[in-house]
This record gives sequence, structure tokens and C-alpha cells, in this order.
Amino acid sequence: MRFITQRRRFSDLSEQEVLALAISSEEDDGRIYRMYAEDLRSDFPDTAKIFEGMADEEDEHRRRLIALHRDRFGEVIPLIRREHVAGYYARRPIWLVANLGLERIREEAEAMEHDAERFYLAAAARSEDAKTRELLGDLAAAEAGHQRRAGELEDEYLDDESRNQEDHHARRQFLLTWVQPGLAGLMDGSVSTLAPIFAAAFATGDTWNTFLVGLAASVGAGISMGFTEAASDDGELSGRGSPAKRGIASGVMTTLGGLGHALPYLIPDFWTATVIALVIVFIELWAIAWIQNKFMDTPFFRAAFQVVLGGALVLAAGVLIGSG
Repeated sequence: MRFITQRRRFSDLSEQEVLALAISSEEDDGRIYRMYAEDLRSDFPDTAKIFEGMADEEDEHRRRLIALHRDRFGEVIPLIRREHVAGYYARRPIWLVANLGLERIREEAEAMEHDAERFYLAAAARSEDAKTRELLGDLAAAEAGHQRRAGELEDEYLDDESRNQEDHHARRQFLLTWVQPGLAGLMDGSVSTLAPIFAAAFATGDTWNTFLVGLAASVGAGISMGFTEAASDDGELSGRGSPAKRGIASGVMTTLGGLGHALPYLIPDFWTATVIALVIVFIELWAIAWIQNKFMDTPFFRAAFQVVLGGALVLAAGVLIGSG
């Protein structure tokens, strides 16, 4: 079958192809590290220096591998890349990892070196040819050396003070980009939809129509909050991060905040649905107070008083309007 035979097995590669694969892998990893350095340079200059040093190490290994290929096989290096070989370790897209934060990038870099070392060791253990075994063992040792060198570079460029500053900046960026907009959305969705949902519930006594009102209010509020957050600040001057990320965080959490107490009205029995919705409202409001306390350093009881009191007033307004 064609989709099975498109990729080569590692065991079927010649020594020249293994060397060519190592060269292309070292080249790709060097480019990845340089992209990490470029993305981190403005906010985390010390960590950017570490990745620049790791990229230089990858370049040096690539030059040594090319020299070895030239001595053994000549000037023409076969075109073979990691995606051509079944079972060969893959690299995650740079933009995906870069969006996950500083610590995640550090972990990915460590995993990159560890995966390469493990693969070459396993390949060397399966090889029956002495020269191939030696070559793969050298590659494994080189990858292990990368890990040691990364530690040396970290000691050289990233002291405790620099690491603490970068970790603080990363946490602040996470709060500004994700937590703050998400919390604002959750508060808006949980509180602002109370009045229309419970007004519809007590005005009609119909659970299905109440659910439709809650669904419309939640989705509409989510769209509104998402676009408002994204359009309010491009993040260039405030440093709050990507407007798209903030808009997504705000819009999704607004929708979820409203749906939490709208979904119980899928239950046909009115009072059962209402009691469950009220319990969920209570949980939502206390969850908001907990998030404010944990991430925004707001004293818990002050946050609880503000959120619960505000939610109770909105809920009471909805019930009174619906009952009237």
C-alpha cells in the first residue's frame, strides 16, 4: 500500500544516508534554536543568548558531520530528512511551542536533545555493522553533549536573578494575555446573563425557551466580549500580548460563564432545572473569587463579597422582573 511505503525504515538506510539524515537534523535544530532566540530576545534576552549558543553548537556538529561525509562519501549529500524516515523523532512547529510560554520552550529544547540521543542509541544497538554502530554512537554522544552544553550555557548566561526576572515576566505576560481577559469574560458571562436567563425562566416557566434565551445571551455576550477585547488594545504599548489570544480567552470564558447556568434548563422539570442552575451560579461566583485571589492577589473575602453581592443583585433583578 502506497501510504505505508512512502517512508523509509531506519534499518534500511545506508551509512551515507544515516549521515545525511544526521546533517539535515542538526541543520533543522540549529534553525529552531535561532527562531526561539529571536522570539525571546525582546522579553528574555538572557535565555535568548542560551538558545543562540545552542544553535552555534548545532552548527559545529553539522560542520563536523559534513567533513566526515566528505571524507567517506564525497561532496554530494543525499537529500533525506526526518519526515522521510518511519519512526524518526519529529519536531513540533515553532509557532506552536513559542505560544506556550518560556518554560514550555525550555522543556521542548531539553526534549529535543533527549529524543535525538535516545533514538541514536537505540539505532546503534540494533546495528550489526561496526562502522555504522560507531557512527550512531558518536551521534548519540554528540546529542548528550548538547544537553551538557545547554546546562553550561545556562550557568553562563542565566544566573538566579536573571531567571527570577524572566520567570516573573513570563508569569506577568500569562496573566495579562490569558488570565485577566479570561477572568473578565467569566465574570461578565456568569453575572450579566443571570438577569435575562432567570427573568425568562420565571416569566415563562418553560425550560426549553429559557435554555434558548440563555444560549443566545451567552453566545452573544461571548462574541461581543471577544471582539471588544481584541479591538481595545493591540498590545504594542501595553504589553498585554496578542489581541487575538486575549479576544479568544475573553470570548470563550464569557460564553462558558453564561452556559453554566443555562444548560440545566435542558431538564424538562422547571424547579429541578432552576435549583441546579442556582447551585451552579453559586459555584461560578465562588470560582471567580478564587481565581481573583490566586492570580490577581485580591484578598479572598473581599473578592467573594464583591462577586457574590453583585451576582446576587443581578439574580434578584432577573427573578423579580420575570415574576412580575
